[in-house]
This record gives sequence, C-alpha cells and structure tokens, in this order.
Amino acid sequence: MNSKLLKYTKQGIYCPQADVYIDPAGKVDKAIITHAHSDHARRGPDHFLAHPVTAALMRHRLGGRINIQETEYGREIVHNGIKISLHPAGHVPGSAQVRIEGCGEIAVISGDYKTENDGFSAPFEPLKCDLFVTESTFALPIYKWEQQEKIYDKINQWWLRNKNAGIVSVICGYSIGKAQRIIKHLDTSIGNIYAQKVIEDVNRILRSRGFTLPVTKEVNESTAYEELKGNIIIAPPSFVNSVVPGRIGKYSIGFASGWFKTRKAWGRQSCDAGFILSDHADWDGLNEAIKLTQAERVYVTHGFTAQFVKWLRSNEIKAFELNKSELNKSELNKNEMSL
Repeated sequence: MNSKLLKYTKQGIYCPQADVYIDPAGKVDKAIITHAHSDHARRGPDHFLAHPVTAALMRHRLGGRINIQETEYGREIVHNGIKISLHPAGHVPGSAQVRIEGCGEIAVISGDYKTENDGFSAPFEPLKCDLFVTESTFALPIYKWEQQEKIYDKINQWWLRNKNAGIVSVICGYSIGKAQRIIKHLDTSIGNIYAQKVIEDVNRILRSRGFTLPVTKEVNESTAYEELKGNIIIAPPSFVNSVVPGRIGKYSIGFASGWFKTRKAWGRQSCDAGFILSDHADWDGLNEAIKLTQAERVYVTHGFTAQFVKWLRSNEIKAFELNKSELNKSELNKNEMSL
C-alpha cells in the first residue's frame, strides 16, 4: 500500500523527492496547480507551476506578482530525477491532471475532471498509471448526465420563452468554466448576452488566450431594464443576493449545476429553472476514467469518498479514501501517510 513517490500531508498531496505539492492548502515552497478554481489555486505557495491558461486566471485572481511557471500539456519537466507533466482534465479551460513518474512508479492526480468533451476546454486524456488519485464529487449512481446538447437546448428554449414574455433571463453558474461553456452554446439569434463583471473579466482573459466566445456585454447597476428586456445575463451564484436583480424589472433566474439532479438543490437555491450541467464527471465517467488508467491503486478524494471506495472495492479495485481523517489513522506519522 505504500508509495515511495507520494505522501499525503496536512497541506495535501506531496512528492518528497521533487519537493512539490499538488493543489496545497497553506504555506509551502513549490506547488503544482491543477486549475484556477479557488478551492485548488490558493495563496500560500512561494512558487507555482500550472498550464498557461490556469496561470493567466491565477494572476487575475491572486495578483500579478505571484511567482508562477507555465508549462503546456504533455511537456515533461524533470526535477531531482522525478518526471512531471500536465495533461488535459476536461474540467475547465486550463485544467490539468498531474502525471508524476519516479521511484519505479507512475502516479496521476486527476484534480477535478469530466470525461464529456464540452467543445471548449481541452478534452480529458486518459492516462495509464500505477496509482490514480481521483475526485468523487458526483460519485453516486444517481448522478448520470444527459447529453449536454439537450441541456443547451433547454437553456435556449427557456431564454426564448422569457424573451417572448418580455422577461430578462438570468442564468447563474461558476465564473470560471461553467459560465463560458454556457455562453459558448447560447443561441445569439434570440438576443444579446450580458455578463456580470467577474465573468466578463474571465471572458476577456480566455479570449486573449485564443478561446472563441460570442459577443458579451458587461452588466452593472446602471444598465437599464429596457436594454436588458428579453436578453440574457450570465452571472455567478452570488448575483441573486446583489442589488442588481432588484433594478432590472421582470426577470427569471436559472441555475446550471449538476446538483440539480436531486431535489435537495431546489431547497438550497431560490430560482425558477434548474439545468443539470456539470463540469465534473458523472458516475459513468468516473468509473470509465478509472478503468482506463489500469491503476493498481486508486485513492478517492473530494466528494462521496466512502461510498465510491466501497463500490470500487466491490469490483475488485484496490481503493482507499484520501482525506484529512486518514492522517489520524496513519501508523506512519501523525502528520503524513504514504499513498
């Protein structure tokens, strides 16, 4: 069960020989970042390594003075005899799996990923390895996604109905990745697309990196209702609690999230429409990705870890939970465990 290549510490996954952490929490020297979402890319490391798109988004979020090295997908970096490379995760633009080879072992840390090609992010690349660390955000059989084209059709039909009723459509989704994925597939013949500032800032960064998006306009408190009437606003979830909705007249709010697969999400969000659209792999995607790795050991984190480990073991896969509680169970050290 032990790995000479990786350890799990209070700061997160760590490769001692390369002296580098993956998506760490807290103060460390060197970190590899899988993608730019705030639960993976945080202040604390002195040096970062990331894909160029992730690096651009991190500079925007964390400040331009962060010390960050950029590396393209598939480019191998050798440090202290350890080979490190990034590979597409399909989660959001710039997202990456981290492949680490050394000490007679190949390990892949997935970060967040989805196996369905969204036509915007670089599609997920299966990687063979000995040890695979997988997320499990939607690792229950109930979470199986419809084909994304059907969801885009539902969003556009909802927008068209609202337009015909003279209503402003507001659809909420994460500002990095989800928002742009929605914008990419909107039917611009229906009307104009507006974006809240935090999303429009990301749009500009991605356009500067070669991503193609329909024309969007930034919406703010001074944007008149008559200008917005019948059009659509793309906003982060926090938008519903801002002052803007109260100033745009008649509107309908929709949310785009995989969590709307269950009724619980409706109780957590005040909205008129829910669209089941996720940037994470569903149940089938997770199982297929693990199968393609041919990994001897699978470590599960970020989600339904216990349930997924039980399922994988029932299918004769050597699987283990990877979370902070495991640190207290380790016989190796109070602060770390070998993977």
